[in-house]
Amino acid sequence: MRGRGFQGVQVSASRRSGTTDELGPDEPEEPGGSDLLAALLDGMDAALCAFDADGVVTHWNREAERILGWTAAEAVGRHGFAGWAVRSADAEEVQARLMSAMHAPGRQVHEFALVTKGGGRVLVRTQSAAVRGPEGKPAGLYCAFSEVHAQIDLERSIALSEALFEDAAWGVVLVDADLRPAVVNAYAARSLGVGRASALGRPLGELLAQGAEELEAALTHVLAEGAPPAPAEMWVAVRTTQGEARRCWRSGFLRLASPLAEEPVPLGVGWLFLDVTEARQGQQEASLLRFRTNQLHRAARAAAECEDPVEAATVHLDFALAGFADHALIDGVAGGAHVETGGASDAVRLVRLAATPAGAPGPSLLTGAAGLPARYEEGHPALQCVQRAGSVRADAGSVPAERAREWALERQWPGDAVHALCAVLRSRGRTLGVVTFLRGAGRSRFERSDMAYAEDVALRIAVALDLGEAVRGRPGEQPR
Repeated sequence: MRGRGFQGVQVSASRRSGTTDELGPDEPEEPGGSDLLAALLDGMDAALCAFDADGVVTHWNREAERILGWTAAEAVGRHGFAGWAVRSADAEEVQARLMSAMHAPGRQVHEFALVTKGGGRVLVRTQSAAVRGPEGKPAGLYCAFSEVHAQIDLERSIALSEALFEDAAWGVVLVDADLRPAVVNAYAARSLGVGRASALGRPLGELLAQGAEELEAALTHVLAEGAPPAPAEMWVAVRTTQGEARRCWRSGFLRLASPLAEEPVPLGVGWLFLDVTEARQGQQEASLLRFRTNQLHRAARAAAECEDPVEAATVHLDFALAGFADHALIDGVAGGAHVETGGASDAVRLVRLAATPAGAPGPSLLTGAAGLPARYEEGHPALQCVQRAGSVRADAGSVPAERAREWALERQWPGDAVHALCAVLRSRGRTLGVVTFLRGAGRSRFERSDMAYAEDVALRIAVALDLGEAVRGRPGEQPR
Protein backbone atom coordinates (compact mmCIF):
# COMPACT_ATOMS: atom_id res chain seq x y z
CA MET A 1 0.00 0.00 0.00
CA ARG A 2 1.26 3.53 -0.82
CA GLY A 3 2.86 5.25 2.17
CA ARG A 4 2.60 2.32 4.57
CA GLY A 5 5.95 3.31 6.09
CA PHE A 6 4.76 6.93 6.65
CA GLN A 7 2.78 6.61 9.90
CA GLY A 8 -0.74 7.99 9.84
CA VAL A 9 -0.51 9.21 6.25
CA GLN A 10 -2.97 6.91 4.54
CA VAL A 11 -5.90 7.47 6.88
CA SER A 12 -5.45 11.25 6.90
CA ALA A 13 -4.93 11.42 3.15
CA SER A 14 -8.06 9.46 2.41
CA ARG A 15 -10.18 11.60 4.73
CA ARG A 16 -8.76 14.83 3.36
CA SER A 17 -9.36 13.67 -0.24
CA GLY A 18 -12.95 12.60 0.43
CA THR A 19 -12.38 8.82 -0.04
CA THR A 20 -12.65 6.01 2.53
CA ASP A 21 -10.37 3.06 3.23
CA GLU A 22 -11.75 0.10 5.13
CA LEU A 23 -9.76 -1.14 8.11
CA GLY A 24 -8.99 -4.86 8.25
CA PRO A 25 -10.49 -7.01 11.00
CA ASP A 26 -7.15 -7.18 12.77
CA GLU A 27 -6.54 -3.42 12.63
CA PRO A 28 -8.17 -1.68 15.62
CA GLU A 29 -9.43 1.82 14.96
CA GLU A 30 -7.99 4.68 16.98
CA PRO A 31 -10.99 6.94 17.66
CA GLY A 32 -10.29 10.55 16.71
CA GLY A 33 -6.60 10.03 15.91
CA SER A 34 -6.79 11.04 12.27
CA ASP A 35 -9.26 13.83 13.08
CA LEU A 36 -6.86 15.25 15.65
CA LEU A 37 -4.00 15.17 13.15
CA ALA A 38 -6.12 16.90 10.52
CA ALA A 39 -7.19 19.56 13.00
CA LEU A 40 -3.60 20.21 14.03
CA LEU A 41 -2.46 20.56 10.45
CA ASP A 42 -5.34 22.85 9.50
CA GLY A 43 -4.71 25.07 12.53
CA MET A 44 -1.11 25.80 11.57
CA ASP A 45 -0.16 29.32 10.54
CA ALA A 46 2.30 27.96 7.97
CA ALA A 47 1.40 26.06 4.85
CA LEU A 48 2.35 22.38 5.08
CA CYS A 49 2.43 19.48 2.69
CA ALA A 50 3.96 16.02 3.07
CA PHE A 51 5.25 13.42 0.63
CA ASP A 52 5.79 9.72 1.00
CA ALA A 53 8.99 7.96 -0.05
CA ASP A 54 7.83 7.92 -3.69
CA GLY A 55 7.18 11.66 -3.76
CA VAL A 56 3.37 11.45 -3.63
CA VAL A 57 1.51 14.19 -1.77
CA THR A 58 -0.08 12.78 1.38
CA HIS A 59 -0.94 15.92 3.40
CA TRP A 60 -2.14 19.37 2.38
CA ASN A 61 -3.41 21.84 5.00
CA ARG A 62 -5.70 24.85 4.71
CA GLU A 63 -2.90 27.44 4.73
CA ALA A 64 -1.39 25.73 1.66
CA GLU A 65 -4.85 25.90 0.07
CA ARG A 66 -5.09 29.61 0.92
CA ILE A 67 -1.72 30.44 -0.64
CA LEU A 68 -1.97 28.35 -3.83
CA GLY A 69 -5.71 27.84 -4.23
CA TRP A 70 -5.47 24.04 -4.62
CA THR A 71 -7.72 22.14 -2.24
CA ALA A 72 -6.64 19.07 -0.29
CA ALA A 73 -8.83 16.89 -2.52
CA GLU A 74 -7.01 18.23 -5.58
CA ALA A 75 -3.52 17.99 -4.11
CA VAL A 76 -3.40 14.72 -2.14
CA GLY A 77 -2.42 11.76 -4.34
CA ARG A 78 -0.49 13.77 -6.95
CA HIS A 79 3.12 12.86 -7.67
CA GLY A 80 5.18 15.87 -6.76
CA PHE A 81 4.36 19.35 -7.98
CA ALA A 82 4.90 18.66 -11.65
CA GLY A 83 2.11 19.69 -13.99
CA TRP A 84 0.03 21.60 -11.45
CA ALA A 85 1.96 23.53 -8.74
CA VAL A 86 5.15 24.32 -10.69
CA ARG A 87 5.97 25.06 -14.28
CA SER A 88 7.02 22.11 -16.37
CA ALA A 89 10.43 23.64 -16.96
CA ASP A 90 11.06 23.86 -13.21
CA ALA A 91 9.40 20.61 -12.13
CA GLU A 92 12.46 18.36 -12.29
CA GLU A 93 14.71 20.75 -10.37
CA VAL A 94 12.06 21.46 -7.72
CA GLN A 95 11.34 17.74 -7.24
CA ALA A 96 15.02 16.89 -6.89
CA ARG A 97 15.66 19.63 -4.34
CA LEU A 98 12.61 18.63 -2.32
CA MET A 99 13.35 14.91 -2.26
CA SER A 100 17.00 15.51 -1.34
CA ALA A 101 15.77 16.47 2.15
CA MET A 102 14.97 12.79 2.84
CA HIS A 103 18.66 11.90 2.77
CA ALA A 104 20.10 15.09 4.29
CA PRO A 105 20.57 15.79 8.00
CA GLY A 106 18.40 18.47 9.61
CA ARG A 107 16.28 20.90 7.65
CA GLN A 108 16.85 22.32 4.21
CA VAL A 109 15.67 25.79 3.16
CA HIS A 110 14.83 26.59 -0.45
CA GLU A 111 12.94 29.22 -2.40
CA PHE A 112 10.63 28.15 -5.23
CA ALA A 113 8.21 29.86 -7.55
CA LEU A 114 4.97 27.85 -7.25
CA VAL A 115 1.93 28.13 -9.49
CA THR A 116 -1.48 28.97 -8.07
CA LYS A 117 -4.69 27.37 -9.23
CA GLY A 118 -5.56 30.61 -10.99
CA GLY A 119 -2.33 30.51 -13.01
CA GLY A 120 -0.37 33.07 -11.04
CA ARG A 121 3.04 32.55 -9.52
CA VAL A 122 3.99 32.87 -5.85
CA LEU A 123 7.55 32.93 -4.55
CA VAL A 124 7.67 30.80 -1.40
CA ARG A 125 10.36 29.86 1.10
CA THR A 126 10.30 26.20 2.11
CA GLN A 127 11.74 24.24 5.00
CA SER A 128 11.94 20.52 4.31
CA ALA A 129 13.00 17.63 6.55
CA ALA A 130 12.84 13.86 6.40
CA VAL A 131 10.25 11.77 8.25
CA ARG A 132 11.77 8.57 9.65
CA GLY A 133 10.02 5.22 9.86
CA PRO A 134 10.12 2.79 12.80
CA GLU A 135 13.48 1.43 11.64
CA GLY A 136 14.98 4.88 11.22
CA LYS A 137 14.83 4.79 7.44
CA PRO A 138 13.31 7.72 5.48
CA ALA A 139 9.60 7.16 5.03
CA GLY A 140 8.87 10.49 3.41
CA LEU A 141 9.30 14.19 4.09
CA TYR A 142 7.34 17.22 5.14
CA CYS A 143 7.58 20.64 3.56
CA ALA A 144 6.45 23.79 5.37
CA PHE A 145 6.30 26.90 3.23
CA SER A 146 5.14 30.51 3.35
CA GLU A 147 5.17 33.46 1.02
CA VAL A 148 8.60 35.05 0.88
CA HIS A 149 7.35 38.55 1.68
CA ALA A 150 5.59 37.24 4.82
CA GLN A 151 8.76 35.45 5.89
CA ILE A 152 10.82 38.55 5.23
CA ASP A 153 8.36 40.61 7.30
CA LEU A 154 8.76 38.15 10.17
CA GLU A 155 12.54 38.21 9.90
CA ARG A 156 12.53 42.00 9.79
CA SER A 157 10.37 42.13 12.92
CA ILE A 158 12.74 39.78 14.73
CA ALA A 159 15.78 41.70 13.51
CA LEU A 160 14.19 44.99 14.57
CA SER A 161 13.48 43.62 18.05
CA GLU A 162 17.04 42.38 18.43
CA ALA A 163 18.48 45.68 17.19
CA LEU A 164 16.31 47.71 19.57
CA PHE A 165 17.43 45.65 22.52
CA GLU A 166 21.10 45.71 21.59
CA ASP A 167 22.23 48.69 19.54
CA ALA A 168 19.48 51.31 19.80
CA ALA A 169 20.53 54.87 20.63
CA TRP A 170 17.51 55.29 22.90
CA GLY A 171 16.08 53.38 25.83
CA VAL A 172 13.68 50.50 25.22
CA VAL A 173 11.90 48.81 28.11
CA LEU A 174 9.16 46.19 27.91
CA VAL A 175 6.95 46.52 30.97
CA ASP A 176 4.61 43.67 31.89
CA ALA A 177 0.99 44.03 33.02
CA ASP A 178 2.19 44.38 36.63
CA LEU A 179 4.26 47.46 35.64
CA ARG A 180 7.58 45.69 36.15
CA PRO A 181 10.38 45.69 33.52
CA ALA A 182 10.48 42.42 31.58
CA VAL A 183 13.17 43.35 29.02
CA VAL A 184 15.63 46.26 29.21
CA ASN A 185 18.12 47.29 26.55
CA ALA A 186 21.65 48.55 27.20
CA TYR A 187 20.77 52.27 26.83
CA ALA A 188 17.90 52.01 29.32
CA ALA A 189 20.04 50.10 31.82
CA ARG A 190 22.71 52.82 31.67
CA SER A 191 20.08 55.53 32.10
CA LEU A 192 18.61 53.77 35.13
CA GLY A 193 22.06 53.16 36.59
CA VAL A 194 21.56 49.41 37.00
CA GLY A 195 22.49 46.25 35.16
CA ARG A 196 20.19 44.82 32.52
CA ALA A 197 19.51 41.68 34.53
CA SER A 198 19.13 43.41 37.89
CA ALA A 199 16.39 45.73 36.53
CA LEU A 200 14.08 42.87 35.54
CA GLY A 201 11.02 42.26 37.71
CA ARG A 202 11.72 45.14 40.10
CA PRO A 203 9.10 47.83 40.87
CA LEU A 204 9.78 51.15 39.20
CA GLY A 205 9.87 52.78 42.63
CA GLU A 206 13.07 50.85 43.36
CA LEU A 207 14.70 52.06 40.15
CA LEU A 208 13.74 55.75 40.37
CA ALA A 209 14.14 58.07 43.34
CA GLN A 210 11.49 60.46 41.99
CA GLY A 211 8.99 60.31 39.15
CA ALA A 212 8.00 56.64 39.53
CA GLU A 213 4.38 57.55 40.34
CA GLU A 214 4.00 59.67 37.20
CA LEU A 215 5.58 56.95 35.07
CA GLU A 216 3.36 54.23 36.52
CA ALA A 217 0.29 56.42 35.92
CA ALA A 218 1.30 56.80 32.26
CA LEU A 219 1.85 53.04 31.87
CA THR A 220 -1.52 52.28 33.48
CA HIS A 221 -3.23 54.70 31.10
CA VAL A 222 -1.60 53.04 28.10
CA LEU A 223 -2.69 49.58 29.27
CA ALA A 224 -6.27 50.79 29.67
CA GLU A 225 -6.69 53.32 26.85
CA GLY A 226 -3.87 52.70 24.38
CA ALA A 227 -0.86 54.70 23.26
CA PRO A 228 -0.95 58.51 23.63
CA PRO A 229 -0.96 60.52 20.38
CA ALA A 230 2.42 62.17 21.01
CA PRO A 231 5.58 61.64 23.09
CA ALA A 232 5.69 63.08 26.59
CA GLU A 233 8.58 64.57 28.52
CA MET A 234 8.95 63.37 32.10
CA TRP A 235 11.36 64.59 34.77
CA VAL A 236 12.66 61.86 37.05
CA ALA A 237 15.42 61.45 39.61
CA VAL A 238 17.81 58.52 39.20
CA ARG A 239 19.87 57.16 42.08
CA THR A 240 23.63 57.44 41.54
CA THR A 241 26.71 56.84 43.65
CA GLN A 242 26.85 60.62 44.28
CA GLY A 243 23.19 60.85 45.30
CA GLU A 244 20.32 61.68 42.96
CA ALA A 245 20.48 63.05 39.42
CA ARG A 246 17.49 64.73 37.76
CA ARG A 247 16.91 63.62 34.20
CA CYS A 248 14.37 64.55 31.53
CA TRP A 249 13.24 61.64 29.36
CA ARG A 250 11.24 62.15 26.20
CA SER A 251 9.03 59.05 26.27
CA GLY A 252 6.77 57.24 23.86
CA PHE A 253 4.50 54.33 24.79
CA LEU A 254 2.99 51.42 22.86
CA ARG A 255 0.41 48.98 24.16
CA LEU A 256 1.42 45.37 23.45
CA ALA A 257 -1.38 42.91 22.74
CA SER A 258 -1.20 39.24 21.80
CA PRO A 259 -1.82 38.62 18.07
CA LEU A 260 -2.93 35.05 18.85
CA ALA A 261 -5.93 35.91 21.03
CA GLU A 262 -9.45 36.32 19.67
CA GLU A 263 -9.74 39.58 21.61
CA PRO A 264 -6.83 41.96 22.33
CA VAL A 265 -5.16 40.84 25.54
CA PRO A 266 -2.65 43.37 26.93
CA LEU A 267 0.76 41.82 27.38
CA GLY A 268 2.31 45.00 28.69
CA VAL A 269 3.70 48.28 27.41
CA GLY A 270 6.64 49.09 25.19
CA TRP A 271 8.34 52.17 26.64
CA LEU A 272 10.84 54.02 24.46
CA PHE A 273 12.67 57.06 25.80
CA LEU A 274 15.52 59.41 24.99
CA ASP A 275 17.48 61.48 27.50
CA VAL A 276 16.98 65.15 26.59
CA THR A 277 18.16 66.59 29.90
CA GLU A 278 20.95 68.77 28.50
CA ALA A 279 18.74 70.25 25.80
CA ARG A 280 15.90 71.00 28.22
CA GLN A 281 18.22 72.44 30.84
CA GLY A 282 19.76 74.66 28.18
CA GLN A 283 16.31 75.87 27.13
CA GLN A 284 15.29 76.48 30.74
CA GLU A 285 18.48 78.39 31.48
CA ALA A 286 18.07 80.50 28.35
CA SER A 287 14.43 81.21 29.21
CA LEU A 288 15.34 82.08 32.80
CA LEU A 289 18.14 84.36 31.64
CA ARG A 290 15.78 86.20 29.28
CA PHE A 291 13.23 86.65 32.06
CA ARG A 292 15.77 87.96 34.55
CA THR A 293 17.30 90.29 31.98
CA ASN A 294 13.85 91.68 31.25
CA GLN A 295 13.21 92.11 34.98
CA LEU A 296 16.44 94.04 35.41
CA HIS A 297 15.54 96.24 32.44
CA ARG A 298 12.04 96.93 33.77
CA ALA A 299 13.39 97.59 37.25
CA ALA A 300 15.91 100.10 35.90
CA ARG A 301 13.19 101.98 34.03
CA ALA A 302 10.88 102.02 37.06
CA ALA A 303 13.67 103.06 39.44
CA ALA A 304 14.62 105.95 37.16
CA GLU A 305 11.20 107.51 37.86
CA CYS A 306 11.66 107.48 41.66
CA GLU A 307 12.52 110.78 43.31
CA ASP A 308 13.93 109.07 46.41
CA PRO A 309 17.01 106.90 45.63
CA VAL A 310 16.22 104.61 48.60
CA GLU A 311 12.77 104.00 47.15
CA ALA A 312 14.50 103.14 43.86
CA ALA A 313 16.49 100.50 45.76
CA THR A 314 13.27 98.85 46.93
CA VAL A 315 11.97 98.91 43.35
CA HIS A 316 14.97 96.85 42.28
CA LEU A 317 14.30 94.50 45.19
CA ASP A 318 10.63 94.01 44.31
CA PHE A 319 11.33 93.28 40.65
CA ALA A 320 14.06 90.79 41.62
CA LEU A 321 11.71 88.77 43.83
CA ALA A 322 9.50 87.63 40.93
CA GLY A 323 10.24 83.97 40.37
CA PHE A 324 13.45 84.22 42.38
CA ALA A 325 12.70 84.35 46.11
CA ASP A 326 9.87 84.59 48.64
CA HIS A 327 11.32 87.26 50.96
CA ALA A 328 14.09 89.83 50.84
CA LEU A 329 15.82 92.12 53.34
CA ILE A 330 18.15 95.08 52.93
CA ASP A 331 20.52 95.78 55.84
CA GLY A 332 22.88 98.75 55.78
CA VAL A 333 26.11 99.25 57.68
CA ALA A 334 25.35 101.67 60.51
CA GLY A 335 26.81 105.10 59.82
CA GLY A 336 28.00 104.05 56.41
CA ALA A 337 31.25 102.77 57.93
CA HIS A 338 33.75 101.23 55.56
CA VAL A 339 34.20 97.52 56.46
CA GLU A 340 37.51 95.93 55.68
CA THR A 341 37.44 92.36 54.40
CA GLY A 342 38.28 89.94 57.20
CA GLY A 343 37.46 92.49 59.91
CA ALA A 344 36.19 91.50 63.34
CA SER A 345 32.51 90.73 63.58
CA ASP A 346 31.97 93.09 66.52
CA ALA A 347 33.10 95.96 64.32
CA VAL A 348 30.06 95.48 62.08
CA ARG A 349 26.63 96.76 63.05
CA LEU A 350 23.80 96.38 60.56
CA VAL A 351 20.62 98.44 60.44
CA ARG A 352 17.44 97.24 58.75
CA LEU A 353 16.65 99.53 55.78
CA ALA A 354 13.87 97.65 53.95
CA ALA A 355 12.02 94.34 54.02
CA THR A 356 9.26 92.61 52.13
CA PRO A 357 5.96 92.20 54.01
CA ALA A 358 5.88 89.10 56.20
CA GLY A 359 2.17 88.45 55.53
CA ALA A 360 0.32 89.22 52.32
CA PRO A 361 2.49 90.02 49.26
CA GLY A 362 3.13 93.65 48.49
CA PRO A 363 5.85 96.23 47.87
CA SER A 364 8.85 96.35 50.16
CA LEU A 365 8.57 98.50 53.26
CA LEU A 366 11.18 101.12 54.20
CA THR A 367 12.23 100.82 57.82
CA GLY A 368 15.52 102.73 57.77
CA ALA A 369 14.06 105.85 59.36
CA ALA A 370 13.68 104.01 62.67
CA GLY A 371 17.38 103.22 62.79
CA LEU A 372 16.78 99.91 64.59
CA PRO A 373 19.76 97.54 64.51
CA ALA A 374 19.43 94.02 63.13
CA ARG A 375 20.06 91.64 66.07
CA TYR A 376 22.35 89.25 64.26
CA GLU A 377 24.53 86.94 66.31
CA GLU A 378 28.15 86.28 65.52
CA GLY A 379 28.55 84.03 62.49
CA HIS A 380 25.29 85.15 60.92
CA PRO A 381 25.36 84.77 57.10
CA ALA A 382 24.69 88.50 56.63
CA LEU A 383 27.65 89.42 58.84
CA GLN A 384 29.86 86.92 57.02
CA CYS A 385 28.80 88.45 53.71
CA VAL A 386 29.79 91.95 54.87
CA GLN A 387 33.10 90.79 56.30
CA ARG A 388 34.07 88.81 53.21
CA ALA A 389 32.61 91.30 50.72
CA GLY A 390 31.22 88.27 48.88
CA SER A 391 28.06 86.24 48.56
CA VAL A 392 27.11 83.65 51.20
CA ARG A 393 24.56 80.81 50.92
CA ALA A 394 22.86 79.09 53.87
CA ASP A 395 20.34 76.22 54.15
CA ALA A 396 18.35 74.64 56.93
CA GLY A 397 19.14 71.23 55.46
CA SER A 398 16.96 68.13 55.61
CA VAL A 399 15.37 68.72 58.99
CA PRO A 400 11.75 68.57 60.22
CA ALA A 401 9.55 71.59 59.56
CA GLU A 402 9.59 72.69 63.21
CA ARG A 403 13.38 72.55 63.36
CA ALA A 404 13.60 74.50 60.10
CA ARG A 405 11.35 77.19 61.59
CA GLU A 406 13.61 77.45 64.64
CA TRP A 407 16.61 77.71 62.32
CA ALA A 408 15.03 80.67 60.48
CA LEU A 409 13.84 82.50 63.61
CA GLU A 410 17.27 82.18 65.23
CA ARG A 411 18.64 84.15 62.30
CA GLN A 412 15.91 86.82 62.51
CA TRP A 413 14.29 85.66 59.28
CA PRO A 414 10.63 84.78 58.53
CA GLY A 415 9.71 81.35 59.93
CA ASP A 416 9.07 79.74 56.56
CA ALA A 417 12.58 80.44 55.20
CA VAL A 418 14.79 77.41 54.56
CA HIS A 419 17.21 78.72 51.90
CA ALA A 420 19.12 82.01 52.10
CA LEU A 421 21.44 83.95 49.82
CA CYS A 422 23.26 87.07 51.03
CA ALA A 423 24.87 89.44 48.51
CA VAL A 424 27.08 92.33 49.55
CA LEU A 425 26.17 95.94 48.67
CA ARG A 426 29.29 97.78 47.47
CA SER A 427 29.69 101.10 45.73
CA ARG A 428 32.73 103.31 45.12
CA GLY A 429 34.97 100.84 46.94
CA ARG A 430 32.86 100.85 50.12
CA THR A 431 30.64 98.19 51.68
CA LEU A 432 27.22 99.73 52.27
CA GLY A 433 25.38 96.67 53.57
CA VAL A 434 23.89 93.37 52.48
CA VAL A 435 20.76 92.18 50.68
CA THR A 436 19.33 88.80 51.75
CA PHE A 437 17.06 86.69 49.56
CA LEU A 438 15.04 83.93 51.25
CA ARG A 439 13.19 80.93 49.84
CA GLY A 440 10.62 78.66 51.46
CA ALA A 441 10.44 74.88 51.49
CA GLY A 442 8.56 74.80 48.18
CA ARG A 443 11.58 76.11 46.28
CA SER A 444 14.99 74.64 45.50
CA ARG A 445 18.17 75.86 47.11
CA PHE A 446 20.11 78.75 45.59
CA GLU A 447 22.60 77.71 42.89
CA ARG A 448 25.63 79.47 41.44
CA SER A 449 23.56 80.93 38.62
CA ASP A 450 21.29 82.47 41.29
CA MET A 451 24.31 84.03 42.97
CA ALA A 452 25.25 85.85 39.76
CA TYR A 453 21.73 87.28 39.47
CA ALA A 454 21.61 88.28 43.14
CA GLU A 455 24.97 90.06 42.81
CA ASP A 456 23.68 91.92 39.74
CA VAL A 457 20.62 93.08 41.70
CA ALA A 458 22.81 93.95 44.68
CA LEU A 459 24.95 96.18 42.45
CA ARG A 460 21.92 98.22 41.39
CA ILE A 461 20.63 98.47 44.96
CA ALA A 462 24.07 99.60 46.18
CA VAL A 463 24.23 102.35 43.55
CA ALA A 464 20.77 103.58 44.58
CA LEU A 465 21.71 103.54 48.31
CA ASP A 466 24.97 105.32 47.59
CA LEU A 467 23.08 108.01 45.73
CA GLY A 468 20.60 108.26 48.61
CA GLU A 469 23.50 108.63 51.05
CA ALA A 470 24.91 111.47 49.04
CA VAL A 471 21.54 113.19 48.77
CA ARG A 472 20.01 112.55 52.22
CA GLY A 473 22.74 111.25 54.49
CA ARG A 474 24.20 107.94 55.61
CA PRO A 475 22.10 104.74 55.50
CA GLY A 476 20.39 104.21 58.80
CA GLU A 477 20.54 107.91 59.71
CA GLN A 478 17.78 110.48 59.72
CA PRO A 479 17.66 112.71 56.61
CA ARG A 480 19.47 115.96 57.12
